[in-house]
Order: sequence, then structure tokens, then C-alpha cells
Amino acid sequence: MVVTKEKIEESLWSVSDPEIPVLSIMDMGIVRNIDTNGHEAIVTITPTYSGCPAMDEIASDIQKALKAIHIKSKIISVLSPAWTTDWITESGRKKLADYGIAPPLDPQADKGALLDNQRVVKCTNCGSTNTIMVSQFGSTACKALFKCEDCLEPFDYFKCL
Repeated sequence: MVVTKEKIEESLWSVSDPEIPVLSIMDMGIVRNIDTNGHEAIVTITPTYSGCPAMDEIASDIQKALKAIHIKSKIISVLSPAWTTDWITESGRKKLADYGIAPPLDPQADKGALLDNQRVVKCTNCGSTNTIMVSQFGSTACKALFKCEDCLEPFDYFKCL
């Protein structure tokens, strides 16, 4: 069977991020490169942060997804360039919001939201920006916990990196 980049990429869109299952690893921008040597897939991935505990699971999930379509694979993990929230796709940002996690802002707004208590993070329930940070850390280290002052609902905010 001829292994094509298109077939590999199509399969990788079905691999969920273990910590945010509504997003694929493609939505997250974890997959940095897809290559083939004609008989196997060579997939290069970058962790969302250097100590990310999910990377072994992600590599295993990639291999399982490709094996399911009879493609052998080699996974390469690289730290440079470092992953950034800029790599999250627009559809990924929408999926985050629909799931109840406010997507990352631009770095300047993020600093204001996390350090100066500026009210710029939009509530994923009602859309208000009348929100306050409850904790620098939410359900994972890459998220902060916010609360809406209008609808009183708590929600995670995905920090900008």
C-alpha cells in the first residue's frame, strides 16, 4: 500500500487530545510535520509544554490510528520550536469555547487577564466579559479558573503561551 501524507493527516484528525477530548491533536497544533518514506509515516510532534504527561499517550494514539489503516509509523518528538497557543486552529478555538473552556487570547490581553485582573476573558456560558480569575490554575496547569460575575458560572481559561 502506498502511504500518502493526505491519508496520514486524515487519520490524525481523529486522534483526540487526551486532556481536551473535543480537540484533535491537529486542532491543537501538536503535529508539526507529516512525512513518509514510502512505506511508513513519520510524524513529528511537539508537546504543549516540555513536561506534558500526555505525550506518550498521544504518540501511542497516533500509532494506533495509523495501524488501524495499515500504516506503520515512527513518531518523533521535538521541543523546538516550542509549542504556542498560536498553533491552535480557529476551529479548535471554537471547539474549546463550545466545550466550556475560554480559548486563549493574545499574549498582551492574557497578561492583563492573569496579572492585572483586567476583564477581557469571555464567559463560555453567557458571553459576558464581566469575569474574574479565581485561581491561576484550573483543571490543568495550562488553564486558569475564572468565574462570571453575571451568570456566576465557573469556567476554565486556556492560558496563552
